[in-house]
Amino acid sequence: MASVFQILLMLIGVARFIIFAHFIMSWLISLQVLNIRQPIVAQIWYGLQRILDPLYNPIRRILPNLGGLDLSPIVALLALEAIRIILMNNYYAFM
Repeated sequence: MASVFQILLMLIGVARFIIFAHFIMSWLISLQVLNIRQPIVAQIWYGLQRILDPLYNPIRRILPNLGGLDLSPIVALLALEAIRIILMNNYYAFM
């Protein structure tokens, strides 16, 4: 059962990395450091959006519309951290 616990923590870590990569890439695109017309940038950007939109869309429905400010990545990161804390506090349940 400890391996299940470690796999869950690994999946949370991967999800956090993907959210951070998407967040940083969105800033770089908005500051025009990255150009979405470049094929590799477009592939990475649309791939990350396809992965994260099922996670972000329910959060976006709950949060109020703040114009151009999207808080759904922050809420998703907070939710992942809360899940990680719950798992760490209940570590002995996996033994």
